[in-house]
Amino acid sequence: MTTLEHIHLVQKLIQVFTLSLERRGQEHDQDKLSCPALSGDNLSEITYGSQEYKDALIALTEPLNAHYAANRHHPQHFPDGVRGMNLVDLVEMFLDWYAACRRHNDGDIRKSIQINEDRFDIPPVLSDIFRNTVQFLEEHDV
Repeated sequence: MTTLEHIHLVQKLIQVFTLSLERRGQEHDQDKLSCPALSGDNLSEITYGSQEYKDALIALTEPLNAHYAANRHHPQHFPDGVRGMNLVDLVEMFLDWYAACRRHNDGDIRKSIQINEDRFDIPPVLSDIFRNTVQFLEEHDV
């Protein structure tokens, strides 16, 4: 493979990846809009990771399980959690977490990463990458 062929292949791969992310962005959580139990804002008023939050999740077990089954960006979609995901899934998952923190009055993406590291058995190196990405987004005023 020549250098020019390599460059073109990388460009094509990036295009496939970004188009997949754009489609995910357009389709993200659309199923929640047809499920009153999941489309409400009740979880955004509860501190993420608290016992009250965990209790609320238990109360929503049935609709959440259906939501997780339909959406690859949730670790619960896969029998082996995050380890079953691809990079597109991980990016959407992380950006979902980032945006969800903005919905909570006391949302903190760094704290969420720490909680989710334990909750979803995320390897420390991946959590470090998430933290680096928070820094990147903050540097770009997102």
